[in-house]
Amino acid sequence: METIDQQKVERSLALTPSWIELSRAALENNLSYLREQAGDEVELCSVIKANAYGHGIAHFLPLAESCGIRRFALFSTDEAECAMQARRSSETDLLIMGAIPDDALEWVISNDLSFFVFETDRLEAVLKTVRRIGRTARIHLEIETGMHRTGIEPDQFEEVSNRIREAGDLIRLEGISTHFAGAESVANHLRIQKQRKRFTDAVAWFNRALGPIPLIHAASSAALFSYPDSTWTMVRLGIAQYGYWPSPEIQMLARQQEMKLSTRPLERLLNWKSRIMSVKEVKEGEFVGYGTLHMTGRTERIATVPVGYSQGFGRNLSNAGYVLVRGERARVVGAVNMNMLTIDVTEIDGVQRGDEVVLIGRQGEDEISLASFGEVQNNLNYEVLARLPERLPRRIV
Repeated sequence: METIDQQKVERSLALTPSWIELSRAALENNLSYLREQAGDEVELCSVIKANAYGHGIAHFLPLAESCGIRRFALFSTDEAECAMQARRSSETDLLIMGAIPDDALEWVISNDLSFFVFETDRLEAVLKTVRRIGRTARIHLEIETGMHRTGIEPDQFEEVSNRIREAGDLIRLEGISTHFAGAESVANHLRIQKQRKRFTDAVAWFNRALGPIPLIHAASSAALFSYPDSTWTMVRLGIAQYGYWPSPEIQMLARQQEMKLSTRPLERLLNWKSRIMSVKEVKEGEFVGYGTLHMTGRTERIATVPVGYSQGFGRNLSNAGYVLVRGERARVVGAVNMNMLTIDVTEIDGVQRGDEVVLIGRQGEDEISLASFGEVQNNLNYEVLARLPERLPRRIV
């Protein structure tokens, strides 16, 4: 597989109004920290759904490969196709956890991708396909334990095990899994304890029925910290590998455990940047931008940044958000529109066209964290990241 064309990347960066930088050092740190938390016997699977949580599959996957990750989980077949093009190692395995249209099963199986089976209808479709094409399907059974979304029900275990056994070499059962319903919050503790018991019983049942299953996995980033005894043989790492805590509760739990670890806690990979496109003075008593959201209370220096809600900088950050310019905070004034926002730089010396603007990330001694950006928008970290447009250029730093 060809590597990313760096000249093309730099050309895109020169042409684009904003871009994203990903820190190799931060990912290396995060994976070391999470490996120590999980233990040497537990495999780390990198979850890269939603365009690698906004970081970009094409850039993040080979970066994670270079840090030793060899298994990646995605949601759908289109994401898997992107990941196939991005991976560099023949040893890298891709696991599809969600949407596979029946008419795409042949493509998935022929490309030796592993995938979740979470209902008997899907299993029947798989059996029909493998018998027709004579190829082996590599499957992970997802068990319904109380999430009530997708999963094989206990009263279907016998039927499923019989069908897998009858298929012989055409079905290879590589894993058994479930997903906890909110491991990031203590409010869900009782529900998750019930899930753990049901999953433990299911694992024991299938091990007896079909023999030892190599990969047993339920824990996400949150469960790695809140339920460390539920890691089994693999953890599906999502938000934490990118440098974000699943919730403030998980961050507090991790802080309590830091004394036992030699590695540093999580560091954010992502920085989102732009440049000032214009600066002008606006006299006292004038409205800035659309409508009457901001009236100048004095002569103000207003800078325009070529980023708006079409690029993921929400309209609800109008008169509320902040960015960094020359290491200082500048308030968003007036309405964020489709492709531009305006900021007040009156108190920041020397601001001029071309100056770097940090939308998320660090500049100088200050930082706009994803958490603070998300809180202003009243959005979760996950939602802010997933909304970052795929078309924004990304580069590794």
